[in-house]
Formats: sequence, C-alpha cells, structure tokens
Amino acid sequence: MTNIDNMFFGNEFDKDKVSVITKKALKNCTDGELFLEYRQTEGFTLDDSHIRHASFDTTKGFGLRAVVGETTGYAHSNEITEESLKRAARTVQAVHSGNSGAVSLPIQSAPKKLYTDSNPLELIEFEKKIELLSKIDVYARSKDPKIKQVTVSLVGSWQAVNIIRPEISLSDIRPLVRMNVQIMAASKNRMETGSYGFGGRTTYDRFFKEENWKYAVDEALRQALVNLESVDAPAGEMPVILGNGWNGILLHEAIGHGLEGDFNRKKTSAFADKIGQQIASKGVTVVDDGTIPDRRGSLTIDDEGTPTQKTTLIEDGILTGYMYDRINAQIMGTKSTGNGRRESYACSPFPRMTNTFMLGGDKEPEELIKSVKKGVYAVHFGGGQVDITSGKFVFSASEAYMIENGKIGAPLKGATLIGSGSDVLTKISMIGNDMKLDDGIGTCGKEGQGVPVGVGQPSLKIDSITIGGTNV
Repeated sequence: MTNIDNMFFGNEFDKDKVSVITKKALKNCTDGELFLEYRQTEGFTLDDSHIRHASFDTTKGFGLRAVVGETTGYAHSNEITEESLKRAARTVQAVHSGNSGAVSLPIQSAPKKLYTDSNPLELIEFEKKIELLSKIDVYARSKDPKIKQVTVSLVGSWQAVNIIRPEISLSDIRPLVRMNVQIMAASKNRMETGSYGFGGRTTYDRFFKEENWKYAVDEALRQALVNLESVDAPAGEMPVILGNGWNGILLHEAIGHGLEGDFNRKKTSAFADKIGQQIASKGVTVVDDGTIPDRRGSLTIDDEGTPTQKTTLIEDGILTGYMYDRINAQIMGTKSTGNGRRESYACSPFPRMTNTFMLGGDKEPEELIKSVKKGVYAVHFGGGQVDITSGKFVFSASEAYMIENGKIGAPLKGATLIGSGSDVLTKISMIGNDMKLDDGIGTCGKEGQGVPVGVGQPSLKIDSITIGGTNV
C-alpha cells in the first residue's frame, strides 16, 4: 500500500509538526481542516490517425480552511513547507477573532476502500497506450466507408489526499480513467457525429480488452449513422420517453443541484423548506450514493474527511433529505452526508453530488413506448443549460426518435427538451425496470469547480414536456 505521508512530509517537516500548526490555526474555530493533495494527470488524443495531443502534469499543494459560523478563511499554496503553512495559518486566523470556543462536530472513521490504490499512469507503458489508440483508429475506419473522421482520447489521473483536523487525520488514494471515441460520418453532403465514452475509478485495464474498445467504436458509429438518417424534430407539448443510464444527467442538473444543502440553507432552491412534502409522482425514488465500488463519482471519504454514504433524497415522491457538507450541516442542525467536495487543494469545499440516480420501477421499457400515441423517444442527451436555483432547463438530444401509435419511428435531429425539474418530477407516469448507471463519463460544474460524478435512471415516461424542434 502506498505511504501517503512520504509524499507530503520529510524529516524536518514531519506530520506531527504539521498537526500542531493546524491545530493552533483552527483554535476557537467551529470547523476547518488542512487538505493536502498530490496529483498526476495525463491525456492523449488521436485525431485523423495522428497523435494531436499528449500531456503529463504533476501538481502538489495544500489548502487550509478555518470556519467560524458562516464565515470562512481559506489559504492555499503549491509549496508544502513549514514556512508556507505558517503563513497560511496567520491568514486564516483572522476569521476567528473574538470567537469563544470550538464546536467542530466529530468525524467518523473511514469506511472500506472503494477502489484500488494502483496508479493507472504507471502500470502501462506510454508506447502501449499510443498503440491502443492507433489500433482503435484502424478498426473504426475499416467499419464503414462513410466514416470521415475518428477521434480517440484517453485520460487518467492519480490523486493522493491527506486531510488533517485537530482531532483526526485521514487519507485516500483516488485513481480515475476515461476513454472516449467520436466518429464523424458523411453521406449526400451531410455530416453527423456519434460518440461513446466509459471509465471509472480503476486502472486502464478495461480499455485494453478488445471487446470493450470495439463496443465503444461500434456504438459511436451506430449513433453517427442513425443521425445521418434523421429528420427535423417536431415542436410543441407532447409525451416523452427518456432512455435509461446517461439521461440521468437531466435529473442531476435540473433536480440534484436543487437538493444540495447550501442552496436550501440560503432558500434559493425550488425545494427549500419542502422536506416531507410530495414533490414528485409516486414511485419516484432518488438517491445519492458515493459508496459504489469503482464508480466515477464514488469517494471513500469526501474532501472534508467524512465517509460517503447512500442518501435518500426523494422516496416514493416525497422529499426526504438534502446533501450536506460539514458547514451547511452544522448551520442547519444536522450531520454531513459526505458530500463536501472540491476540485483541488486551491478550492474550498461545498456540497456536491457523487453518484445521483433514480431507482427503477416495475414497467417493461416496451410498455412505455406502446403507451404513447405521438411523442418523442430521447435515447441519449448531448449538451444542456440549467438554472440551478430554479431548475429550469434546456437539453438537446444527441439521439432521439419519433413515436407514433406506440411504435418507434424516424430518428430526429434538433430535438430539445424545455422545462423545469420540479414540474417534470410531477409528470412522470411510468417508470421502467431497467435502471442503469452511466458508463463513467460525467463531470459536474458548480461555482467554477469541476468534479467527477455519476448519474443514472431507468426508462421514464413524462406525460407532457415542451419539445423545441424545427418542424412546426
């Protein structure tokens, strides 16, 4: 097992000395911690049969946070030295002038590790990674003469963190990998793209299995060829069937953010003060679970040192809870749910999702399609825009079909879904038994910080939603 202490401390600047400085800096604070981080990141992109991008980066630093009530002092540095830590301590101590005593909530011991300590960047040689990308490119171009461009990317990181509080010290090692294949196909003066990505908190081993990378290519090509045959999407109010898996990104963006503790403490969320109320159709149960092994959004401990957990947010349509970090939990008189997250040592943590998904129902997916006389089947989402506080959204479908008389019809282009999360929740009338998590590609942005997340859902029928299309 990797000795994390060796990455941050030496003979003259040992962990005991660091703990003493941290404890003194946080004296009389209500909360706070020292967050130490070491991270290696690499990325490769093959485009037009050539390596267009290759990078390797190492970062190392600390962030020291002192909290008194709702006031936070934060200082960070990319130098982990006694001098820089003492300078940071003097900076953050300004927040607790006049505070009478510390009331920091105790922290639990860390749970079982959820992923490997192995460093994916070191296990496979550089040449073999490049060879894999080239092999994927050759295979993809042999599949269909319509293919005009193939882009393959491979990204990996290895992060070691050490979180020191006056009462405890915790550490975690977090691998993260992702592969993405994008294919552009052309026919009759028309060009369309398809893509597929997968990853998680594992090593690169999954990507080197032939059946996995071939599936990625085949799926990206299938989407591109389908889109070449697509027709203009209709516009107006109509029923929509959402496919399972990655489409949970709509749930994440339009609903999940509104259930984070900071928005509800400030009462800027559409779901503020609604605990115990029916906010969704019966049968709708939504959870945030950071404890699923090897998943992209999972964490053994969050970035404040709290073990992650499975938190039920909505149960059978009733709002049952929010996601909390330590500060918002203390202010609201509850406990952290292990959702305190930050992008890096240079950022202060706040409530963020881990793996957020809706549980499955009892309907066969085919039943949902058959129940629609005229509507849209949105298989995969592409980009979207969301107002986090109101939950209003616009999402574009990267793969969608017309439904007519209970049967899947022509593929559609330009289909966008327009609505609000709180409204959509009440219009879910059928829930499929095919719940699926996404394939490990999600990154969530909030207040300028990006963190890896997971999403998921079963197939869903929404009785009525606005479709923005070009065929009016």
